Amino acid sequence: MKTLFPKQECHVPKWFVIDATGKTLGRLSTEISKLLRGKETSFFTPGVNQGNYVVVLNANKIEISGKKENQKLYYRNSTRPGGLKKETFKQLKNRIPTRIIEQSVKGMLSKGVLARSYYRRLFVYCDNKINYSQISNDNPQAIPFDLCESYNWIKVT
Repeated sequence: MKTLFPKQECHVPKWFVIDATGKTLGRLSTEISKLLRGKETSFFTPGVNQGNYVVVLNANKIEISGKKENQKLYYRNSTRPGGLKKETFKQLKNRIPTRIIEQSVKGMLSKGVLARSYYRRLFVYCDNKINYSQISNDNPQAIPFDLCESYNWIKVT
């Protein structure tokens, strides 16, 4: 029996829109990374980009458990002397709430060329409005209804 190797031309990526209101950061990020990689397909191959597009809405309404709001630190560095900056989850959520989800998902993806192509398919927004100028597909595919019910995903038509 021959082993089937899926071709990139045969895969048509789907668009998923996720509402992050009241969701836990880690649990949401793992679901997003699975969708970006395309692990829900029956013909998943690790070396081929068969992922989907994911649009996350209401990034400023994400939640975390415990005291992490004041204790979790995010670092950035300008590589100059004294350029290390750190801020708490609460400060970053007030300043740039989209960066929290982006960094969390990026940390869950593998490091390399394929992961960068996955990451380009992620769109995160602070509010409930989608910026359609950034989205290349004018007609996003609808999400299967059973997934919508179990994960609170919004259907896109």
